[in-house]
Amino acid sequence: LSILLLSLGLGTTLTFASSHWLLAWMGLEISTLAIIPLMSQHHHPRAVEATTKYFITQAAAAALILFASTTNAWITGQWDINFDLHFFPASMLTMALALKMGLAPVHFWLPEVLQGLDLTTGLILSTWQKLAPFILMCQIMPVNSSLITFLGVTSTLIGGWGGLNQTQLRKILAYSSIAHLGWMILVMQFNQQLALLALIIYIPMTFSTFMIFKTNSSTTVNTLAASWAKTPALTAITPMILLSLGGLPPLSGFMPKWMILQELTKQDIPLTASIAALSALLSLYFYLRVSYAMTLTISPNNLNATTPWRLQTTASTLPLAISATISAMLLPLAPATL
Repeated sequence: LSILLLSLGLGTTLTFASSHWLLAWMGLEISTLAIIPLMSQHHHPRAVEATTKYFITQAAAAALILFASTTNAWITGQWDINFDLHFFPASMLTMALALKMGLAPVHFWLPEVLQGLDLTTGLILSTWQKLAPFILMCQIMPVNSSLITFLGVTSTLIGGWGGLNQTQLRKILAYSSIAHLGWMILVMQFNQQLALLALIIYIPMTFSTFMIFKTNSSTTVNTLAASWAKTPALTAITPMILLSLGGLPPLSGFMPKWMILQELTKQDIPLTASIAALSALLSLYFYLRVSYAMTLTISPNNLNATTPWRLQTTASTLPLAISATISAMLLPLAPATL
């Protein structure tokens, strides 16, 4: 396990530190190969299926990255990441990195894969595994602006619509991840620091959500309804974290959305900004649905979930406490980040 986790860290760090396309590609490959045993460790048919799907999509994306960077080297004669890319390889790289991260319209693998994994591996997949392609995407900006805007708008819309009818929490989180990445991509072509800020705030919010579901050991909206009996304090805090993911003031999740909308308005693309803002309402609906299932079904209402055994959790709750505080109370720091 320690070898795999170290390789996971090494792959991402290698991609961060590289200024050569081949090295960046190697880093992505190492982190993909390191997470595969973690994904299939339970030997459940669903986990194995998810691992296979993940491996195929990531291998395709990595091959596309290698092809695009080789083509770029062939056209421009150099391998440096910081150097301007040729238009054609740049578009191809953008699509390959979008496939790596799970941006719409190449998002189809993400909900399926996340659904087959346990919550801890799912957490690694939706936070740590997004970092390397995200940083690469930041480094090749600004490329084909219409393609980037298309990816961003499609992701925010699909991330909103896809989650509406879901009852599985992991799929809801997958669609939420797609929507958040869409917001980051939209602003990335104008301001990479802002996109990075959005990612930095998205990670503790997602971490808290996954850890809450892990503490309640629930994977469907229905089983969350019994969580007030198990962890009453946590159940009271959860809606704040979910609404922070939805981007409501005065919670931390409002800060990136507010700054991104401000930046898009500054760049004089009000239509894109309006579509993004309206798609946030779609996401907000399913976060509200989960909050409703958790907090408005408490006694004396009758409960339609099967009541589980109440076991004392042995896991450490300190990381969850820290990340929950960050996800709820970071908004006053907004002037400092500006």
